Amino acid sequence: MKVKSSVPLELVGYLKLADAVIITDHHHRIVDINAYYEQTTGYSRDNIIGFKAGFLKSGLTPPCTYTSLKRELRKGNPWSGVFTNRKKSGDIWHSSITITPIHIENHLYFVGVFRELEQLKEGIYLSENKRVENQRELLKVLAISCEIRDPGIEEHLLRVQILTENLVLAHNRRKHLELSKSYINHIVHASILHDIGKAEIPEGILYKPGPLSPYERKIIEMHPLMGADILNKISREINHEMISSLEVAENIITYHHEKWDGTGYPHRLTGEDIPLEARIVAIVDVFDALISRRPYKDSWPVERALSYIHEQKGKHFDPSIAETFLDYFKSNDLIV
Repeated sequence: MKVKSSVPLELVGYLKLADAVIITDHHHRIVDINAYYEQTTGYSRDNIIGFKAGFLKSGLTPPCTYTSLKRELRKGNPWSGVFTNRKKSGDIWHSSITITPIHIENHLYFVGVFRELEQLKEGIYLSENKRVENQRELLKVLAISCEIRDPGIEEHLLRVQILTENLVLAHNRRKHLELSKSYINHIVHASILHDIGKAEIPEGILYKPGPLSPYERKIIEMHPLMGADILNKISREINHEMISSLEVAENIITYHHEKWDGTGYPHRLTGEDIPLEARIVAIVDVFDALISRRPYKDSWPVERALSYIHEQKGKHFDPSIAETFLDYFKSNDLIV
């Protein structure tokens, strides 16, 4: 027997929407659902009317989501977010939902409009945090794979990534650049790729303990261009969205050995012709290389490395970024 709806006439129109709709009373008990809600969840309206809406919870939605939801609804405000719930079959479904409190006479109702994210034409839904995390891990694996011959490379790359994040955030604050969060993430994530071109350099040259010959030096100086070529080849084979903003990554790979005074390589760019992201990674890469032991050199004390950065302001490095690095390092007693 079909359960009679107790939804006020003023709310009946919501049940005709093409998205899944659920209407609850002020106790959050289900008053009615529409046909699309039945199709999506597998629950028939006759079986769930009268139940509290929380019975759909999967335990996978972060607690902070419910905290935000309750806070806004108590204020009488609508709320939007993402839920991870269970269908009747037990399958997980992700939904973008907007819940709106509506007063009719002396009664309070909540109208929830769901859109199943798995059904979006673009494909599988990933939250922004999960997408960023996946991108970061993908680039880490790619970078380590390209430089796997160096047993200490993972530690170096992760230090470069951490220092890059510290520096770009500090410089953004100090100079009031108002860089977007997305752009900052691109710089931080792509910094780990800066030397992937070294995968194409013969080991005999790359790890030579003595001085390089002019010919060997020329080969070494080709690795930024080789790295850009590797990135472009890889980008054609995988989902472009997984390495978003290839331009930032390519700029870091290609230009992180350019110098402020134009004596760097491969294109001898000067000053602000060098992309900002490359100027940032240049300082970090050199600093970490100086304080790290290599087959051809011993590690420098941190103080000596910082003195070198200071000496090279306006020569090797962007003087403003170098000043930010030195100030941040000093004021935060940064440990590496």
